[in-house]
Formats: sequence, structure tokens, C-alpha cells
Amino acid sequence: MSLNGSAMTVKEDLPKYERICKQSDIVSLFDKGLGFSSYPYRVVYLFRSAGVMPPTCRLLVSVSKKRFHHAFKRNRVKRLMRESWRKNKAALYAICERDNISIDVALVYNATVIHSYEEMLGKTQKAVNEIVDRYEKIDANPC
Repeated sequence: MSLNGSAMTVKEDLPKYERICKQSDIVSLFDKGLGFSSYPYRVVYLFRSAGVMPPTCRLLVSVSKKRFHHAFKRNRVKRLMRESWRKNKAALYAICERDNISIDVALVYNATVIHSYEEMLGKTQKAVNEIVDRYEKIDANPC
């Protein structure tokens, strides 16, 4: 992530540190996190204080073997999800930088068909905007 003048730009990649891999982090996300459904996703998110680590936004992608029996189909859906996330994560990074927090997000794919890239991009943008709206609502009412 870099700052160019007054405009902030977010690198559009998805490095290892932006992925949730540790079992303890996954359990914490699903135990303590809040969630909502935004077809075709079930979204679970958790806001954490960044502490000494730089603020970041981490992602977990899940596609059910029950819905897609063949691995090549599950892998295709996960690739589309990661790519659409990569293109839409800038709004969350703006919040992370502004308020010095980190955000963990799990996207669980619930549909039974593989949507096109354009549809996935739009659906992911809608889910990210919902997370931003929910954070702004919490930030406005800290009670």
C-alpha cells in the first residue's frame, strides 16, 4: 500500500499475509465475528485493533464440497472470489488505514451455480460496501 500525494492507492494483489490460514484465526473469526448473507455469499467479518502490526484486511474463501462435488469447479469459484475480492478491497483498506484497525473477512459461497466474473465482481462489491456501512454504523454509535 502506498500514498501518492493526497490520493491513496491500494496494490491490487493478494499476498500471503492477506489470507487467513491459521486454525486459531479461523475459529476466532467464526466465534467472535458478525455475519450477514449477500447472495451468493455468507459473509462473516471481525474488526480487530491493529496493535503493533500494520493495519490489514485478511480474507478466507470457502466453497462447499456438498454444492460442488468436483474440485475443478470449487477451484474455479475460489479463483473468481479471490479475483473479485482483490479488485474491491480498497474501500476496506481505507477504513483500516484511517482508524488503525484490521479486518478479517470470510466469504462462504452458497450458490449452486458458478456465476460469471462480472456477476461475482458486482456481488463482492456489494458485500464489501455492506461491511463498510456496518462499520460506519458501529463507529457512529460506539455504545
